[in-house]
Amino acid sequence: MPDAARDATAPASAAALRSYAIRVLGGSDEALLRRALRLFGEAFEDAPTYIGAQPDDTYLSQLLLRDTFIAIAALHDDRVVGAMTAYVLPKFEQPRSEIYIYDLAVADAHRRRGLATAMIDRLRSIAAERGAYVIFVQADYGDAAAVALYTRLGLREDVMHFDIDVPGRIPRDA
Repeated sequence: MPDAARDATAPASAAALRSYAIRVLGGSDEALLRRALRLFGEAFEDAPTYIGAQPDDTYLSQLLLRDTFIAIAALHDDRVVGAMTAYVLPKFEQPRSEIYIYDLAVADAHRRRGLATAMIDRLRSIAAERGAYVIFVQADYGDAAAVALYTRLGLREDVMHFDIDVPGRIPRDA
């Protein structure tokens, strides 16, 4: 579940972002994606999901090469201090796509500096380049900072989300 409010709810100055690099990951960035997975595990307090059973480098490289997957990292002194993953969803009702922000987090020590907004802005550029119709994201009701960030950036829709178990898979904890 995305958790963008692990960052600023108000835009930071350009000066605050100068020591950071926002980088779109490519097919040879498996190591950076692994560091992003570690960040997600720590930020979301869910190490078993993000760190416990990572795929091999070939899988990650192939994932990073897909035009339906986007990974962006915020780097500070070559450390991943922010990360976002998104999926491009081709639509069937019209020849267009939507982009879904799946995960977004910023390390505690680097929050409130505009990194989440900078990563979303980079994704907006990618979306425009690819002709995407919209970017969408979900936030938990209790995550006030994420809700504030997304409200500042977009139009809020109150929807319900359901996880439907797949036969033969272990259901997630409720």
